[in-house]
Amino acid sequence: MTDVMDKPALKVVGTRPIRPDGVDKVTGRAAYGADFAMPGMIWGKIKRSPHAHARIVSIDTKKARALPGVKAVVTAADFPDLASQEFEAGESASNLRDMSLNVMARGKALYKGHAVAAVAAASPQIAQAALELIEVTYEVLPHVIDVEAAMAPGAPLLHDHLYTEGLDEHPAAPSNIAKRNRLERGDLAAGFAAAEVIVEGRYVTQAVHQGYIEPHACVCAMSQDGQAQVWSSSQGQFMVRTYSAKILGIDAANIRVTPAEIGGGFGGKTVVYLEPVALALSRQSGLPVKMVMTREEVFEATGPTSGAVVEVKLGAKKDGRIVAAEVELKYQAGAFPGSPVGAGSMTALAVYDIENFRITGWDVVTNTPKVAAYRAPGAPISAFGVESAVDDLALKLGMDPIAIRELNGVRNGVKASYGPTFRDIGFQETLAAAKAHPHWSAPLGPNQGRGVAAGFWFNIGGESTAAVHINEDGGAVVATGNPDIGGSRASMAMMAAEVLGLPVEKVRPIVADTASIGFSMLTGGSRTTFATGMAVTQAAEKIVADLKRRAGLLWDVPVDQIAWEGGAAHCLDPRKDVKPLTLAALAAQSGKTGGPISAEVAINAQGAGPGFGVHICDVEIDRETGHVSVVRYTAVQDVGKAIHPAYVEGQIQGGAVQGIGWALNEEYVFDREGRMENPGFLDYRVPVASDLPMIDAVMVEVPNPRHPFGAKGVGEVPIVPPLAAVANAVRGALGVRMSELPMSPPKVRAVLDSL
Repeated sequence: MTDVMDKPALKVVGTRPIRPDGVDKVTGRAAYGADFAMPGMIWGKIKRSPHAHARIVSIDTKKARALPGVKAVVTAADFPDLASQEFEAGESASNLRDMSLNVMARGKALYKGHAVAAVAAASPQIAQAALELIEVTYEVLPHVIDVEAAMAPGAPLLHDHLYTEGLDEHPAAPSNIAKRNRLERGDLAAGFAAAEVIVEGRYVTQAVHQGYIEPHACVCAMSQDGQAQVWSSSQGQFMVRTYSAKILGIDAANIRVTPAEIGGGFGGKTVVYLEPVALALSRQSGLPVKMVMTREEVFEATGPTSGAVVEVKLGAKKDGRIVAAEVELKYQAGAFPGSPVGAGSMTALAVYDIENFRITGWDVVTNTPKVAAYRAPGAPISAFGVESAVDDLALKLGMDPIAIRELNGVRNGVKASYGPTFRDIGFQETLAAAKAHPHWSAPLGPNQGRGVAAGFWFNIGGESTAAVHINEDGGAVVATGNPDIGGSRASMAMMAAEVLGLPVEKVRPIVADTASIGFSMLTGGSRTTFATGMAVTQAAEKIVADLKRRAGLLWDVPVDQIAWEGGAAHCLDPRKDVKPLTLAALAAQSGKTGGPISAEVAINAQGAGPGFGVHICDVEIDRETGHVSVVRYTAVQDVGKAIHPAYVEGQIQGGAVQGIGWALNEEYVFDREGRMENPGFLDYRVPVASDLPMIDAVMVEVPNPRHPFGAKGVGEVPIVPPLAAVANAVRGALGVRMSELPMSPPKVRAVLDSL
């Protein structure tokens, strides 16, 4: 691979061209999942459980099937009863049976909103009427929402077959605790014995939703020969194909998935909810089926992230050196095992070099929707606890909160808490940039407080395929298999343009369907610019090598006598007096030199560079109402190399905004029957532009040498520090620690009343 970073000047990478999909989006021409339609299309809708936990005694669909205009009705009986099977698909392992049972309940409904049947009809109105005619008899069971209540002996049991994994001994009885994981190093008891100062804290978060504006939507059509087409909004068309094929028991080769534009995902669209159901309805009816969730369905039936309890104990010397740390994480998984507690454990202490520690994570099922990934899944929760405790430690020692992080922060050569040895990381550089920023030394006003917090995400690589095709006029098409959730089409085009020597406007990036490009992992884990960008770069380099070969044929000189610069082949042989051959000239003569100019590369990218961030937050508290306003916010992040700086800044700002909402307003509120009371944006309060100041995004560039342009993933890190940064700022303004999120006005008002 060419080491592009060593070139004296990059012409495209690092610039800020207009995004290639921008015009269609601002003019309304972009096609999202709900925009697709087909001739003869019918409408599908899902009947959902009104109970948080109930045995399904019977389902009678006769009246619904008899309603004029109804074309299909399906229940769990129309899906294969799958065996429990772990398989790799996406960011982590999934259980095939659990995924199938989440798509359509079998035997029991495990949360309010759990799908129990579905219909397809000639109109949405008829489909809705048919749902009301389906008679479901339930035996209502006791339910449990709170994670610690679910862990307690005697708690209502969701799954009779669930025995806790990861314990020293096999448990004698089933429970709601699916798994225990543990990371540890050194001698914890000796570490705490040597500590001169100890702080402890218990921190609580509630389930929060990713809050994407676009609801889940799809159009699915299955023909009589078993061939299926799917158009849907997701973070991975191959993920949709794999999951749908396995849940329906059909061959993946028989499903072609075309990705729509995506109106937000943030990890929440890395799983399927509608597509297998729509395919089953289409198979039964013989017609294309369209399904679009309501906003209430999005909140009640798709994955939020976990509510959790985090317990932290830190021991330090009087100089601030942390010598021992114990962290316990209890995460809601929702109705089926699989919370992000593993990643929460990996990231909890990852920014610190601590000799003695133990991190214990508990994965706990509850009568709530199965959780899904949410931007650095698991990490913001564990960071909230650890970074709050570190701040309290600094306060107890009388230390500057950045100084204590500098003293204990990881550096190159340090073995990470989760295993590998750090290389080419920029944590200390982000701390230095935060300390030097004018925000850190700016004066505070009345009722204001300032907080700082650090965050980490390991980032991933993985399987990606990319193709580069040269057009007849010398332009290029870059095809990849990753939906664009943060400007990746622009970054793919820019990296290809840099290698080819073309203006970026001459490169057209597309996201191809599953029949048009090789397998690619979904878009998640901050992997796309790193992994798929690596595949694009290698494909473009293959094109350059082929162009040099073709120029050699035309000039009758060996390839080693040809250089590629500025989008043209240059002859280095002094005996040849020839003008450079541009890419357009070579494309025009491709028939004479071997035919079409094209290259495809499939890789399993390794060497993703971990990301670090440091955030500074200023808040002001209205002591009359308890309302917390964020008045200034600065987010510093090591981004490796910013391929498109404007999009990197946008990722940093967006993550910070979501973290602020998590800290101050957002939460799932359940009534005594286990029903969500705020399933809509009127009552589930996400921040809007008028709630926030302009967020200053500061990019620190410590390149990742294992990527041709030095890129590191940037999308996950910025949501990790805000929960603690805001909480630490509120601590500064109030003078007392609020350890439960969200810090909404009633909770702040209650604290003020107690002072």
